[in-house]
Amino acid sequence: MKIAILSQSPSLYSTKRLKEAGEAAGHEVRVVNYLRCYMNITSHKPMIFYNGKTLENFDAVIPRIAASRTFYGTAVVRQFEVMGVFSANESQAISRSRDKLRCLQILAKEGVGLPVTGFAHATQDIDGLIETVGGAPVVIKLLEGTQGIGVVLAETHQAARSVIEAFRQLEANILVQEFIAEAAGMDIRCFVVGGKVIASMKRQGKGDFRSNLHRGGSIEKIKITPEERSTALRAAKAMGLSVAGVDLLRSNHGPVVMEVNSSPGLEGIETATGVNVAGKIIDFVSKHADEGASRDRIQY
Repeated sequence: MKIAILSQSPSLYSTKRLKEAGEAAGHEVRVVNYLRCYMNITSHKPMIFYNGKTLENFDAVIPRIAASRTFYGTAVVRQFEVMGVFSANESQAISRSRDKLRCLQILAKEGVGLPVTGFAHATQDIDGLIETVGGAPVVIKLLEGTQGIGVVLAETHQAARSVIEAFRQLEANILVQEFIAEAAGMDIRCFVVGGKVIASMKRQGKGDFRSNLHRGGSIEKIKITPEERSTALRAAKAMGLSVAGVDLLRSNHGPVVMEVNSSPGLEGIETATGVNVAGKIIDFVSKHADEGASRDRIQY
């Protein structure tokens, strides 16, 4: 089978592991920088070009699209889909999960546990917005933020008001969420592949309520509850993602979803759990590309 990994760099841990796992399984694997792809959009023979040559005869693609490159990255994935190539995650699902507000609205519609969340445009409605989520302390998030960047804990009403006003002056779109104090800076990353949670780890913040590994947090393997497993699977299914990292908090009212990541990193989860996550992704892609399976046939 011929597989393309859509990644900006072959040296990234996740990209390297997927390439190694694919080649170990006997597949031909190529890393393609999706930002350097260009497309011929026609009805009779749509094509993708890379380094002056057409990308042809691929059976599957594994998108590793950076959050800041979602628009162009998903356009490339969509072009592969138009050409009949199987994608580990479909372009629409990637776009859906990257829009944090849309993601939360879809999860809410599906009845998935969430922190109380508010969203507003006008600064004159700030006080009402803060009270809507239960009052301070609150967590304020930039919709475009990643890896804990653009996430602020405001411990008082006045601090929350000041942060929101500052963000709005920058024309930034923000979410305001209740602060889950009982989580104590810990969250759970559930790694979902093909309708199953294949690995899960605990991430603990280092002197910070944010638990992101990129910000110095620690990681270790964790046994999740049946309710947490069900919540992670329902969240991935609602987004339409076959490969996803679902981040949960343990709250007093059960597990709540903080984020659904369509290009979750492999280094932390493989290190913490010892699970060959890359191999399981390759197995999933190989099976479903062979079958010509569509995303809605995956059994959660």
